[in-house]
Amino acid sequence: MVGIISIYLDHQKYKSKLKQLNLPSYSFRISGKEGSEIIFDPLRKRWVKLTPEEWVRQNFIQYLIHEGRYPAGLMAIEMLFQYNNMKKRIDILVHDRKGKPVMIVECKSPDVNISDFYEDKVYDQIGEYNLEYKVPYAIVTNGMVNYAFKYNAERKQYEHLMEIPPYEDLIAGM
Repeated sequence: MVGIISIYLDHQKYKSKLKQLNLPSYSFRISGKEGSEIIFDPLRKRWVKLTPEEWVRQNFIQYLIHEGRYPAGLMAIEMLFQYNNMKKRIDILVHDRKGKPVMIVECKSPDVNISDFYEDKVYDQIGEYNLEYKVPYAIVTNGMVNYAFKYNAERKQYEHLMEIPPYEDLIAGM
């Protein structure tokens, strides 16, 4: 599906600037001048700079909420943690109903070819995040392609899933 957006200001300017994603259509609040647009993040309840990665993040959050029935209140955005004395941020961290982290989502710009990219760097990135959070599920998306993984504790590695699990299936499988 193609992501067409609903904008409150000068629709044509934004429609031509933002890449259409392979996700359902959602409405967003976008403001600002060309080159310095901001988008309202309903989870963080604030305006943030509209970068290509943020465009993917906001669309994927809506995808999880509307299509996967993920509770918005159980998602954290850009969670900061330290790894090897370096500050890192998880794009989306999903929790179960007890507050335990169960899934990380890494968002890339639509221009990043994650089909080639994910083999090495994204696996390493997910591995770093898993050292901190020990989550059983991970997703990598650029808004065009999505890769979902489940951690196999026996093999100590992530295995590719054929689809993104709905929230109820995700927490039931733990």
